[in-house]
Amino acid sequence: MPSAGSTLDQQGIINAMTVDVEDYFHVSAFENHIEKAQWDTLECRIERNIARILALYSDCNIKATFFILGWIAERYPAIVKTIAKEGHEIACHSYWHRRASSQTKSEFEAEIVETKTLLEDLSGIEVIGYRAPSYSIGADNLWAHDILLEAGYRYSSSIYPISHDHYGMPDAPRFSYQPIADSDFLEIPITTAYWMNKKLPAGGGGYFRFFPYAFSKMLLNRVNKNDNQPAIFYFHPWELDPDQPRQSNISMKTRFRHYLNLNRMERRLEKLCQDFKWGRMDEIFLSNSVKDRA
Repeated sequence: MPSAGSTLDQQGIINAMTVDVEDYFHVSAFENHIEKAQWDTLECRIERNIARILALYSDCNIKATFFILGWIAERYPAIVKTIAKEGHEIACHSYWHRRASSQTKSEFEAEIVETKTLLEDLSGIEVIGYRAPSYSIGADNLWAHDILLEAGYRYSSSIYPISHDHYGMPDAPRFSYQPIADSDFLEIPITTAYWMNKKLPAGGGGYFRFFPYAFSKMLLNRVNKNDNQPAIFYFHPWELDPDQPRQSNISMKTRFRHYLNLNRMERRLEKLCQDFKWGRMDEIFLSNSVKDRA
């Protein structure tokens, strides 16, 4: 298997563009404020936001990886089919957006198998990638990798090697590695970069909305040029939607994190798509493409 650093062409490193397909009411920060029983009664804005993302990728000739929530896939199957038809990778983001760290082994296995089957039935494509909600694979539940492998997944992108109050495994490797002995299964961590001897998050999400765009661009350039590695970037469809329904019963910290610079996100994403080369997770990190596997 080629190393991540070998992901080069004549014009430079190809980075991985990823989308965590969930709506505003699915986020872990709201789980104590919005009951799952309410989800079907709330305005779901996923269709319009996915359409905007797909239009942008089409304009920029980008193929990406979409980690899709099973709850979304079951209720909006056309989204899965359209994403697959346009040549993007379909991957799993769990069904209920429950943290992997809050589940038993049997609960975790049941959910990843069920959601994998659902996504494959809708797309007609084998699903080999998984991302845990809130990057909830860490030091205390590394057993999740073995279960993913047994279920037919070939990689996970579920560890963020930073310190955070909700997630993070700061001592984890910064770049793709094989967490299971005698296996080609990969863990592909979210990107971090060193600046002034400090390891900083550089993979997207709220940090991309918080940092000035020029700073985020600089961090990604450092990963490509100094580390000679592809970066992993992620965001959520709701981050392009400043008009989403606002939650009134959340803390100031949660409000700041969720709503900061939503009105600037789409323009920043457009610039990001233009300033770097982007591709799918499977085609960048796996030894052979599974793009056309059915």
